[in-house]
Amino acid sequence: MCGIIGIISEDEVSSSIYESLTVIQHRGQDAAGMATLEDGKLHVRKQIGLVREVFRAQHIKNLKGKMGIGHVRYPTAGGVSREFSQPLYVNSPYGISICHNGNLVNSKELTQELYENDLRHLNTDSDSEVILNIFANEMQKINSQSPSPEEIFSAVEKMHLRLKGAYSVVLMISGVGLLAIRDPNGIRPLMMGKKENDLLGKTDYMFASESPALDALDFEILGDLKPAEAVFVSLEGKMSRKICHNSPQHSPCIFEYVYLARPDAVIEEISVLKSRLRMGQKLGKKINSVYPNSKIDAVIPIPESSTSSAIEVAKYLGVNYREGFVKNRYIGRTFIMPKQDMRRKSVRRKLNPIPFEFKDKNILLIDDSIVRGTTSKEIVEMARDAGAKKVFFASAAPPIRFQNVYGIDMAATEELIAHQRNEEQIADFIGADWLVYQDLDDLIECAVAGNEKISSFETSIFDGNYVCGSVTKEYLTSLEIERKDSNKAF
Repeated sequence: MCGIIGIISEDEVSSSIYESLTVIQHRGQDAAGMATLEDGKLHVRKQIGLVREVFRAQHIKNLKGKMGIGHVRYPTAGGVSREFSQPLYVNSPYGISICHNGNLVNSKELTQELYENDLRHLNTDSDSEVILNIFANEMQKINSQSPSPEEIFSAVEKMHLRLKGAYSVVLMISGVGLLAIRDPNGIRPLMMGKKENDLLGKTDYMFASESPALDALDFEILGDLKPAEAVFVSLEGKMSRKICHNSPQHSPCIFEYVYLARPDAVIEEISVLKSRLRMGQKLGKKINSVYPNSKIDAVIPIPESSTSSAIEVAKYLGVNYREGFVKNRYIGRTFIMPKQDMRRKSVRRKLNPIPFEFKDKNILLIDDSIVRGTTSKEIVEMARDAGAKKVFFASAAPPIRFQNVYGIDMAATEELIAHQRNEEQIADFIGADWLVYQDLDDLIECAVAGNEKISSFETSIFDGNYVCGSVTKEYLTSLEIERKDSNKAF
């Protein structure tokens, strides 16, 4: 999971990119980077760390140019080091930089093809570098100093034929313009906006992973890029767009609504907040049906993604909603941390219970999802240590039983608590008196209610159905080896 930004303007863009990256910091807390172009000269700053740590005032000043791209990163393909931080760059043709959100499932095959057939050597095992080089290779074939939008879209069409997986990207082409692309399934989000430059009478354009980044800079939201759509903005500010695939299949990732996105985001015309409220209503109904006589004294969310759902659960059950945990907002997202001991320590540092909200009470804890179960186990222990008589647990998402292959480094299959375990076994593992999961059909309904034009969502972590091809048993096995805690080196 990552966050990407692209801006082309009549003004300097570095401060705007910096501000927008801080808005989507939740999408990547391991590394941040930015590239800008000034009269054909590339300026780059990227490093391990949060946005505010990577960029200082002098860096922003030095990142000159009226076109630029930015990135915040969690490592899904490639390691945690500066060389994997983005933007990435190739000097031929033109000089092209990329920021990418997603994950390819045929990256290794393409790397071999690039070396053998296209005579391109890659410096990393990053799938983002694969995308960059395939696009660059297709642009090389055009052999034009000033490629037209039609020629650029033709290169994108050929690129789509080779890539398999999830990829929302922004590309900056020196001397040409800014290009945004979304994969044929539209798995990872990408939207665009515009702002009229009153002084010069021209239009600025911006691309971002989530709508709040556009809101923060007062851009008018033009909507999401469609599956397989490419949008090109020339240096002169002319915008062109095209669907670059014969048969795109719209399947956005439903986990964006469960956990990944900000609650104030609107993705695919669906309010993330409203979808989470609906999740709470559905979950409350199921809890009432399965455990009608539990005598729950209070509903307490695990902050913060579950807060909206917890409010609606409490409302449906007719019990008190209480905020029983104080969150340290300077600790990053725990489920995606690379090592179990890091995750365990972070939970205790991230959350601290308020004892009087738990003492001598039957507590229902609501979380957005359960991945490894170790975080949930720690939280249940904290509730009991704070004096809770009984601790019930409910997840706003269904059981996560399968690996994510489209840009979330979630866990190896065997490390997923729901893999080959039923609800009773999971409840026993985390120490809860009982456990309830959201039904998948209900979760889908919660999202679809916001936009009934979307007929399907990417739900593979729940049902194992991967929406694009090339997800073989061999690939899943290799991915599992990579993601096992015991095989990660930091």
